[in-house]
Amino acid sequence: MTLSMEVCDVAVQRIRDALQPGITENQLWAVLHETNIAHDGEWIECRLLASGPRTNPWFHECGNRVIEPGDLVGFDTDMIGPNGYLADISRTFLCPGRTPTADQRRLYEIAQEQILTNISVLRPGMSLREFSERCWPVPEEYLPNRYMLMVHGAGMVDEAPAIAYAVDFPSWGYDGVIEENMVLCVESYIGDDGGREGVKLEEQILMTSSGATIMSKTPLVDALTA
Repeated sequence: MTLSMEVCDVAVQRIRDALQPGITENQLWAVLHETNIAHDGEWIECRLLASGPRTNPWFHECGNRVIEPGDLVGFDTDMIGPNGYLADISRTFLCPGRTPTADQRRLYEIAQEQILTNISVLRPGMSLREFSERCWPVPEEYLPNRYMLMVHGAGMVDEAPAIAYAVDFPSWGYDGVIEENMVLCVESYIGDDGGREGVKLEEQILMTSSGATIMSKTPLVDALTA
């Protein structure tokens, strides 16, 4: 899994380097696939890359839209890399040519806060319900567009457990225990209901005796640098 994530990090940097006005979503997504295959990876579970107004709501797969200066570009790797193991992170970048708007920065900062807060809460021995109750509370204005879950397992593909938001726990959540050596993916999507753009972030972590260790070396903090 570490090797798969290393290949994923190479691919994500290549995506960022290739991101320029005039490239299409499909052309940008192809960078991830080509890098994975060239490094003995296997396949990708989906085609989740969207730009500009197609980032809100989430779950648009890539198409022939031409990416414009100042667009947010979000993607979810869902990459089955070398040896058949999952590398599943999400990043949102800014297409060069314009500085980020105050609204783009606001969305990004909130998504980053959700990811980092929830990672810091994770501990071995904690129940899924306890984590759900202690996690970062999604502000009411972002609840309609929230990601479908907060955390899921990772192995050869997306796997159990799936941890529901506290608001969703009564309808479909189930309990269990977070254990040492689990590999988990922590999710965030922040976008106003009816807003133009949104921000998708995700980190894959290894659960250790002292807490979560982030597996990717692709930083979050400078992602809106034009």
